[in-house]
Order: sequence, then structure tokens, then C-alpha cells
Amino acid sequence: MERGKIKESLPTDLIREIFTRLPSKSVARFRTLSKHWASMLRSPDFTKLFLTRSSTRPRLLFAVERYGRNEWQFFSTPQPQNRYEKSSHVEFHTKFSGDISQYACSYASGLIYFPVVRIIDTDTIVICNPITGMYVGLPEVMKYSRSKGFLGFDPIDKQFKALDDQSILTLGSGELKWRRKDIHGPLYDRCPSTQGICINGVLYFLARTYLAETLSLIVRFDVSSEEFKFIDAACFDDHIEDPTGLILVNYMGKLGVTNCNNVDAGGRRTVELCMWVLEDVEKQDWVNYVYTLPENEVLGSCEFSVAGVTATGDIVLCMKYTCKPYYVFYFNPEKNTLQSVEIQGFGAELEAVETRGQVYGFVDYVEDLSVNDAKQFKSSISHVKTRCACCNTLYPDNIGEEVDDGVKETSVKIKKEDEEKSIRE
Repeated sequence: MERGKIKESLPTDLIREIFTRLPSKSVARFRTLSKHWASMLRSPDFTKLFLTRSSTRPRLLFAVERYGRNEWQFFSTPQPQNRYEKSSHVEFHTKFSGDISQYACSYASGLIYFPVVRIIDTDTIVICNPITGMYVGLPEVMKYSRSKGFLGFDPIDKQFKALDDQSILTLGSGELKWRRKDIHGPLYDRCPSTQGICINGVLYFLARTYLAETLSLIVRFDVSSEEFKFIDAACFDDHIEDPTGLILVNYMGKLGVTNCNNVDAGGRRTVELCMWVLEDVEKQDWVNYVYTLPENEVLGSCEFSVAGVTATGDIVLCMKYTCKPYYVFYFNPEKNTLQSVEIQGFGAELEAVETRGQVYGFVDYVEDLSVNDAKQFKSSISHVKTRCACCNTLYPDNIGEEVDDGVKETSVKIKKEDEEKSIRE
């Protein structure tokens, strides 16, 4: 029998199923191997199937900021699938350097919005995919004014929109241009240290009001209709002067706001978690829940923040700074259980006290190929250059080039092997 005359091949459906179990970065590499695979792995059917499979294995996304170096690094780790998991290893994705503004970054459906990133000598609004490292810079909203906006996502039309005060920008609509919208409502200013949250196509953020009886306000922006609603939030007036402890979360499809305090319980230090849930948007009805977490020696002695609430109802608390050992805690209010998971793999530099970074956690991250393939993301964030304020030196970063070269080398190697095989046959 002549060599190469009979070729056994796997069914296409089985091949698709195998690829849906791979990370998105691996899928991107396999697309470079042949036109056939590129066509199959870019098809709408495969993209939809990949998202369905990815949704069953949500991840916890970490954005780590290092103040001294104006540097951000992105990692992720699988969320525990059972109560017996005690440790997990992070996967590094990308990093970039750039002076960040005082306003907190905003996360929506796999993308992160930075209101201001100083790239060389220019302040730029940046939307970044933390997994692929690709980003797009947005035009300034108003001359001589720094952005302080948010990112929202409409799951029906699959559309991302940036909101900055009364200006709106639609991502992927051709020319990136801000549109001004008249808003009829109270005067307000967003709280700089708090993140907004997008829930089922609606963006919420905490604001401080002026010329009103209450100091606190929740601004509600429907990403699809672009309609605004203002929700009374007088229950947060005691925190509005220093709202850093208030975290907006998606609590089972409803807006939740959490705040944690260390309290003394019979001579023992424990954690009290308060959560306000917006039960009825129209009636502006808030319900308050107070939980005393099960005693945990590590949690009771460290700084931490709420990362969010998982789809299964676990409230996730992350240690505020990288260290060794580093822990994430999953608190289930219904069962009153607290699961601590040691997170490994941040690296010696981030784990050292002198060079540690501040951690921002985002729960239920799901890899979406349609987000990774967005055509407007054309540049790698790891190639961004920033100028040191002390010595005026430019610092380039070449992490992304190593990954790109690896993909290129793999593609060239396999192509060469295919050519040699064809010649032999």
C-alpha cells in the first residue's frame, strides 16, 4: 500500500468539540496552521459553541497594579468547582506600562476600560482585552478635561458602549466618535474610587449629588436604549465622603452594593459583610443584609476587598495586595460556609512586600472569541511606551513580541513539515 493514499481523519464535529475545551490563546494559534482550520475556528457556529462551553468553566480575572512602576499585569485562574479545592494556579496573560488616572477602571464582558492612560506624553482613554493584550485608544471626550467614564455591554445586540458624563461612544461602529446626550436629572459627579458594573445590558455607578436632599445617587444607564434613570441611594450617605469600601456587584441579576468591616465577636476578630440589594428598580426599594463570616485566621488579619458575586451565589473576597501565600475567599450566604483557596503563581517579584501590587478581581470571566476577534483592537498593549516622570526615559515592553514570535515560529515550522510530507508522498 502506497504511503499517504489512505488518510484517516476525525469527524468535524469531534474536532470542534476538542477545540472548545482549549483556551482561546490556543485556538488563536491553531488558526494560523491552515486555511481550513482558520475557516472552521472563525465560523459563527464554532464561536457560539466555544462561548457555551467556556460559560461552564468561569474564571476569576486579576488585574494587578504596581504603583511604583506604573505597571499593570493580568492573570486569571479557574473558579473552584467544588468545596474541596484548596489551591489554584494563575495563568499570566499580558502586561503594560502607563500612568493611570485616579478614576477606577471599568470592566464589562471581557474588556477593561481605563479612563486615562499616559502613553509617552499623551493622555489616552484605553479599552483593553486583558487576555489577548490587544487594545484601542479612544479620542478625548472634551479638550483639557480628563475622562472619568465607564464601559457597558448590550448582550442582545452584542454592542460595547463607553459612557463619560453625558457623552456616549459606540465601539465597532466605524469612526470612534463621542456623541453628546441631554440628560434631565439631578447634578452629580461620579465617585472616583468606585467601579461601575454592567448587569444584563444596564450600567450602574455610584455618584455624589449636588442641590439634592440626599448625597448619594445610583446612576442607571441602559446600554441599548441609552436612557438614564436616577436611583435614590440615601442608605450610602454615611459612606459617600469615603466610598472606597463600597463595591457594586451583580447579585443574581440585581444590583448589589457591599461593604465589609472588621468587628469584635467575643474577643475574636471577625468580618461583618453588609450588602444592600436593589430589589425593585421602579420603587427604588433597597433591602439590607448583614452577614457575620465564619471565623478565618487569614481573613481576619489581612486587607481584602469584594471581587463580586458568582453566578452560583458565592460572594468572593480577594486579598488586597499580592503576597505569599495569597488567598481568595468564597462565602456562601445561604449555607454560611467560607472556602479559602490559595492562589499560586504570581511570581517572586509580585509576592515580595517591597514590590507587591494591588489586586482588582473580576468574577465569572468567560472567554468569548467574538470579543477576542474584535477588528477595532489592532495594537498590542504590551508594546505601549511610557515616559518615566523622574528621568524622562521611555520604557518599552516586549512581552507581546515573544508570544507573537512563538505563534509565527510554530506556523512556519508546521508549514515546512507539511511541504516536506507532500514531497515525500
